Amino acid sequence: MPADSASRQFAITAARAAAEKSAHEIVALDVADRLAIVDAFVIASGSNERHVKAIVDGVAEAMHEAGAGLRRREGRGEARWVLLDFGALIVHIQHAEDRDFYGLERLWKDCPAIDLPADVTDGTGSAETPA
Repeated sequence: MPADSASRQFAITAARAAAEKSAHEIVALDVADRLAIVDAFVIASGSNERHVKAIVDGVAEAMHEAGAGLRRREGRGEARWVLLDFGALIVHIQHAEDRDFYGLERLWKDCPAIDLPADVTDGTGSAETPA
């Protein structure tokens, strides 16, 4: 069964927040058919540790405002790969080098992508919802 609409909307919210902090290569994957405990992943990259921390903070704030409770945060101290657990959504924010090395997209390549709005994929990072 694919990710439900609430999980998809949370994925878009997280992706948009990452884009607003100039994250790179933002993708969202529907992993609901592969994992029983989570519906979606959002994966984004930062260019350095400070950038990763800024993205993490932006995503956490946006998700809090959207009503998603942060259950766990792992890796913020080193800021090479930070995992934010919102229950049905897991957000992975990685240093670009670590993302290349671990290749999460390759591990989950059989999972369908969640379509992200243009303001996320075109790099503008606008918080406005398209009409």
